[in-house]
Amino acid sequence: MVLFLHGNYPNFKQYMMPSPSYQHHLHACCMHFVVEQCLIPMLTYTSNMQVHTKSQNPNCKSHSTILNIQQHPISNGFAVPVDYMGYSSLLSSISNIKTLKQLHAYMFITGFHQDIFLETKLVSKYSMLGSLEDARMIFEKICQRNVFIWNAMIIGCLRNRQHEETLSLYRRMQEADVQPNNFTFPVVLKACAELSALQEGKEIHYNVLKTESESNVFVGAALINMYVKCGCTEDARQVFDKMSERDAVLWTAMIVGYVQNGQAYEALRIFQQMLLADAQPDSLTMASVLSACANLGIIDEGKQIHDYIVRIGFESDVSVCNSLVAMYAKCGKLGIARQLFDKMFKRDVISWNAMIAGYAQNGRAKEALRIFDQMRMSDSKPDSATMVGVLPACSHLGALQQGKSFHNYIIRSGFESDVSVATALIDMYAKCGSIQIARKLFDRMPKRDVVSWSAMISGYGMHGHGDDSLTLFSQMQEIGVKPNDVTFISVLSACSHAGLINESWEYFHSMDRDYHIAPRVEHYSCMVDLLGRAGHLDEAHDFIKKMPLEAHVGVWGALLSACRIHCNIKLGEIAAERLFDLDPAHSGYYVLLSNIYATAGRWDDVKNLRMMMKDRGLEKKPGCSFIEVDNKVHAFLVGDRSHSQSGQIYGMLDSLAGRMVEAGYVPNTNFVLHDVEEEIKEHMLGTHSEKLAIAFGLINTSPGTPIRITKNLRVCGDCHSATKFISKIAKREIIVRDLNRFHHFKDGFCSCKDYW
Repeated sequence: MVLFLHGNYPNFKQYMMPSPSYQHHLHACCMHFVVEQCLIPMLTYTSNMQVHTKSQNPNCKSHSTILNIQQHPISNGFAVPVDYMGYSSLLSSISNIKTLKQLHAYMFITGFHQDIFLETKLVSKYSMLGSLEDARMIFEKICQRNVFIWNAMIIGCLRNRQHEETLSLYRRMQEADVQPNNFTFPVVLKACAELSALQEGKEIHYNVLKTESESNVFVGAALINMYVKCGCTEDARQVFDKMSERDAVLWTAMIVGYVQNGQAYEALRIFQQMLLADAQPDSLTMASVLSACANLGIIDEGKQIHDYIVRIGFESDVSVCNSLVAMYAKCGKLGIARQLFDKMFKRDVISWNAMIAGYAQNGRAKEALRIFDQMRMSDSKPDSATMVGVLPACSHLGALQQGKSFHNYIIRSGFESDVSVATALIDMYAKCGSIQIARKLFDRMPKRDVVSWSAMISGYGMHGHGDDSLTLFSQMQEIGVKPNDVTFISVLSACSHAGLINESWEYFHSMDRDYHIAPRVEHYSCMVDLLGRAGHLDEAHDFIKKMPLEAHVGVWGALLSACRIHCNIKLGEIAAERLFDLDPAHSGYYVLLSNIYATAGRWDDVKNLRMMMKDRGLEKKPGCSFIEVDNKVHAFLVGDRSHSQSGQIYGMLDSLAGRMVEAGYVPNTNFVLHDVEEEIKEHMLGTHSEKLAIAFGLINTSPGTPIRITKNLRVCGDCHSATKFISKIAKREIIVRDLNRFHHFKDGFCSCKDYW
């Protein structure tokens, strides 16, 4: 059926027209068609296209009417669809904004632009194609708006991430006495979730209850999602428990909420209930449950869930495979994670990210960097999460040059404005010894979250700038950013490195008093570390005994390390015995106690501990120092002669040794933990890994440039003293990051002021 218009165009003034500028735009489009005497390009994929629409004539049986749309003028008019259903079909198929605007203009010519059904479709399509302004113009010119047009505009705002406008439209909708329906509520609740707008969400929940919509599965799922995104899992659970019918969407929403709020055990419990209720989990359910296992580090339960995944046929699902890789990697089973990764038929960017983060988090930084290079050669393009995952690998190695290369890549890729990426950069620069660059990046951030503040506070702390950490913490509070438990770990750690005992007690007590944050074991560990470093060992031990929580390896490890510093055998033995029970496979605790015995000259006890380690199949972790030169990381072990420049390195050490002795350096053989002659002890001290790395740096870097060293263990007292002399003799700044903190050596002094 074809309708012919012979020059009788609609009188536009009888309609509610858009603004003059928009009217001019549409009129120009119409005139373009008239001049060219052709139809919309969309209507002419071929020279003769047929569009099937269903007739709405109630007096006839349902049938299909064929609209022949031809691409040539007929008299002075155009061939057009006969009814709004034809336009509706065309609107549904449009995929670009230019064609949509052309069709919109053509609707003005034929007089169909004021049909409320088509206006709703136009609003929806404009917003779907990213032209929210055009959608607004149509919406605002409609006088009588029904719930469908309101929903279309509200959904459009949410789709374009205009969350505040989404809620504003919802309020206007209520003021216009238009009743929201079950399509409205999930959308506005999603906006509340994205904004963490708890109060607005509760008001919407009240309206949901008034309209008796809470039993709707989609509304219920949206309420649960809103509450969990706002950190209110108890409210979410109340909604969940009141639902008369629960499908997989509801169960999964509750599981995801628990995982996102750090309640992994609750997530696993509700998953068990889901299975008992015969609800069928989907891929998102399984991915979330695996994340719960990963967060708890419970590999046995993770393996059981892996077996269940195989039984229900989800092992080929990409998202589930990604979660399996991440779970095994976080639990330290990198071999299994890599096997799963290699067997994946299809990998997406999340697959690569999981493997990169797994290597980086487990200290295998070089593998993380290698797999990033492989990713760049694949079809997957790195995203912001990739950069957040790979930057810690640079931090681990102290690879500042590679970190700067990644920073350049981030700028080119447009990721620098991402808060998580910017925070990861701050952390990387701080851990690579460039605290000034870290602060510049922090100051340039247009938006900072609590993680950004915590990272900068932590960075100052590890460099020994306790006062700067506390000043920044005060600024954070002044502008209204609420600290979290991680922030307080950063603050307490900064106090520990700077020896700020009184301040640390104040911050520790303020957690619960001012912010209602219950101290975790990690906070108690920081306090034990601080008291121990300051030599208050008995007070630290009493503090442990009075803890309301069970002390874990971090707490007893902090006490044992302090006993090593102050050579307290009695408390050292108490701490060591607890650690041997809690983590019998960790060789470091045996080594620390052995060092205490060696310092006290109790060589029989040293021998017994070494025999115990041998019987238990434990080996001492070797000290290793890293230095980056010309974008390549070089590693050195104690007494290492495997490097191609070994001859030059030892020659440099011999040259330095003579000049150091002349300057007043005396080797401290107390740090040689072997029962050998003094001369042998001095030789052993001279080949410690950090000294080899410093010598290599002096040979291969330009005079006057800083030398950056990263060591996997705590720097020994003799190396600390020697490096002060070398910095003065070589006229170099030498930056050493050991297991605990940074040491900036310059002109014969260290930034730690010999307190570490």
